[in-house]
Amino acid sequence: MRTVQFREAIAEAMSEEMRRDESVFLLGEEVAQYNGAYKASKGMLDEFGPERVIDTPIAELGFTGIAVGSAMNGTRPIVEFMTFNFSLVGIDQIVNNAAKMRQMSGGQFNIPIVFRGPTGSAGQLAATHSQSFENWYANTPGLKVIVPSNPYDAKGLLKAAIRDDDPVIFMESEQMYGDKGEVPDGEYIIPIGVADIKRKGEDVTIVSFGKIIKEAYKAADELEKEGISAEVIDLRTIRPLDFEMIFESIKKTNRLVILEEAWPFASVSSEITYQVQENVFDHLDAPIQRITTADTPAPFSPVLLEEWMPNAHDVIKAVKKVMYVK
Repeated sequence: MRTVQFREAIAEAMSEEMRRDESVFLLGEEVAQYNGAYKASKGMLDEFGPERVIDTPIAELGFTGIAVGSAMNGTRPIVEFMTFNFSLVGIDQIVNNAAKMRQMSGGQFNIPIVFRGPTGSAGQLAATHSQSFENWYANTPGLKVIVPSNPYDAKGLLKAAIRDDDPVIFMESEQMYGDKGEVPDGEYIIPIGVADIKRKGEDVTIVSFGKIIKEAYKAADELEKEGISAEVIDLRTIRPLDFEMIFESIKKTNRLVILEEAWPFASVSSEITYQVQENVFDHLDAPIQRITTADTPAPFSPVLLEEWMPNAHDVIKAVKKVMYVK
């Protein structure tokens, strides 16, 4: 095992897949000459050259469309968005072409594309650069949505995404690119659609994903000091979502808290809440609690931003509510 940064795990996954398959290539803003806006493609231009690591104009609709057409002709593009906020400029190509082409062509065309880049808040980037769209994309049949929380998962899942024959939304975080974690020396793949129990517990289930899961870990540590054993599940994949792992955990703990970095209305936690009450309602000993951002655009003020974002204190408060502990 080696200790690598999140950005290095991303670069390793892309590079290994490009060595394995000549149809894989990377395009996006600043991915080549600048080594990526967040240095997640460092060294790739030198190894693979400008025909496979391609700097694009600031034109997301254009280069997203080029990638869709290229995939229809047998390649496997990786499209990097500098932020998924900018993917909205190209969302027509993603939702109306990439996601639907296989069905509309009667299976004649697969669209093996990975759309990747950072999601969510990254500090004082204000309202238009701090949004989470995993629930938007997960609402689209034909798309798979992955949100890893650590270097190990990021590398294994990105390799799986690149090999997948359908379009995959792969969402990272600017605030995780420097995170370090252990990654195996040899090749490994993590299957899409399988969640992971990061911490076993007996009293309450906490479900989360992406960088905000760090707050769940902090909360679990504090709760343990008070004799409350929390099981923490990292979804890793939003679509397809591993509901069975959540159900089995609830059958043991009988309580559920969901933590996500997104607005509350029609969120991922909304769907999980519905599925749980539909499938394992009788195992619940308390109403489900969910923790989201405030239902407003992200503020620029650091004081307001701290109030807007969920944190470990919010998780602890929700856990104590479902445990009926003051």
